[in-house]
Amino acid sequence: MASFRVVYDTCVLVPAPLRDLLLRVAEAGLVRASMSDDILDELERVRDFGVPGDRAARLRRAVEGTFEDGVVPRDRYADLGAVGLPNPGDEHVVAAARSNGAAAIITVNQKDFPETALSPFDLEVLHPDDFLLDLVDLSPIRIARIVEEQAAMLRTPPKTYEEVLDALARSVPATVARLREL
Repeated sequence: MASFRVVYDTCVLVPAPLRDLLLRVAEAGLVRASMSDDILDELERVRDFGVPGDRAARLRRAVEGTFEDGVVPRDRYADLGAVGLPNPGDEHVVAAARSNGAAAIITVNQKDFPETALSPFDLEVLHPDDFLLDLVDLSPIRIARIVEEQAAMLRTPPKTYEEVLDALARSVPATVARLREL
């Protein structure tokens, strides 16, 4: 399963609890995460969503250091051309996925990536809840432990496993429900 490569769209990296879980899942080797230069640029600009610029810049450096083979440089995808997405500003996400051999794009904005535009590239678009549910089905104990580790690392303020699940429920409610069943 470690060869399954995905691209995390910026929108799934903005909510801190979801971002933390998605990056930890990749760091654990359950998937190979990719993000492009443009995705990381967008992440640095999302101050409107509560990610201060200095924290966003530190996050970017951490992502680049941890997922070196998963950060797709702009020059690897800039010339791939448009695929006809409803929002041309999203073309870079598909181009990064194509250039890095990703099988799926993980995004909450599924309508922005219509199947008709992506089917020639054998690219799937998954909501993070569906993506994480699949991982819970494949490795339930491992995912539960990753969430436990996520909770254990939170210091300001400290959070319990249940509090982390509560925070994740805002983004991935079905995944949280499944984890609570375990």
